[in-house]
Amino acid sequence: MTESLDPRLRQLPNNAGRFGPYGGRYVPETLIPALDELTAAYKEAKKDKAFQARLVDLLNNYVGRPSPLSFASRLSEQFDRRIWLKREDLNHTGAHKINNSIGQVLLAQRIGKKRIIAETGAGQHGVATATACALLGVECRIYMGTEDMRRQLPNVYRMRLLGAEVVGVSAGTSTLKDAINEALRDWVTNVEETHYVIGSALGPHPFPMMVRDFQCVIGKEARKQILKEENKLPDLLLACVGGGSNSIGLFHPFIKDTSVKMLGVEAGGNGTVLGEHAARFDGGTFGVFQGTASYVLQNEDGQVTGTHSVSAGLDYASIGPEHAWLRDCDRAEYVRCSDEEALAGFHLLAEKEGIIPALESAHAIGALQHAVDRTEKDGIIIVNVSGRGDKDVAEVARCEGVEI
Repeated sequence: MTESLDPRLRQLPNNAGRFGPYGGRYVPETLIPALDELTAAYKEAKKDKAFQARLVDLLNNYVGRPSPLSFASRLSEQFDRRIWLKREDLNHTGAHKINNSIGQVLLAQRIGKKRIIAETGAGQHGVATATACALLGVECRIYMGTEDMRRQLPNVYRMRLLGAEVVGVSAGTSTLKDAINEALRDWVTNVEETHYVIGSALGPHPFPMMVRDFQCVIGKEARKQILKEENKLPDLLLACVGGGSNSIGLFHPFIKDTSVKMLGVEAGGNGTVLGEHAARFDGGTFGVFQGTASYVLQNEDGQVTGTHSVSAGLDYASIGPEHAWLRDCDRAEYVRCSDEEALAGFHLLAEKEGIIPALESAHAIGALQHAVDRTEKDGIIIVNVSGRGDKDVAEVARCEGVEI
């Protein structure tokens, strides 16, 4: 059903990279030529059958797509809803991040960039980018906050095994935003030879559009799969939202289907005061941060505040501009899930379905009751399990005081 689609949601972003007032480019002049080159190359690549065929071949035969849409029978019984899980955790490297990393590294090769840099929080984007670079023979450097390195040591070692240089960032809160700052400094300095593989649907144009498009394989597959299994579209889509790549990848192919509700889950942390959470729509205000305009957790003077989440991948002060616009247009709704609720979701999916989710994905499971409250009995819910939880087992044990 598209009759009631808000006309503001058609053809986004515009030529200036804007999603309404959000998005755009707020970067040093040094980067504008590189962003122009990238935008032009991406537009050409979208129409290039050879490029698209190579991408599809790698996604299918290397990443392992399509990822399954699995019926969660025990969760469905518990919540009186028909709950389906989009299993991005079963991708090679263990998360959705590889969909974008493969695409961007291919694109970087197309425009002659010989060096790749990336940021990472939970480590999954870093692992995915290091994997793509190893596969395609490209030099790789990954920036990661030292606090996140502590929380995600297995992924640090995985990146190094894959041949990437991992650079710890101890500035600020030593988390994702600080890693992005260092990656941006590197890019400005080495822009001629370097491509920055941004891992989420944020940053300056064309990254929010480009990352979304590479991740839309999630929603396109889920749409076909649910129609095959249920002979109808879902009533609601549920996904965690940090920067927003896994969620926009699921949401975007359903935007015109106005009967399908969309529910994003932010990191509620351990409180409601600035610094205790990473819920941008519940405490943030309009601002500009790391190249794009969106909602930002900032104080009255416009200074970006610290954030907190048990999940390294959601511990970020801003959110992708398309999510901000979807919320403004009432096309998607966003709720918060606390650390405690996310840890409960971590255990719930493991115990009910035999799936250990990433702490990021556990926020979506922890917010299932919100999805249930927005659907009728036997309504169909698709939950994006954006990553697997091997990387988080030790951190969860530490949080819960369990020795392993």
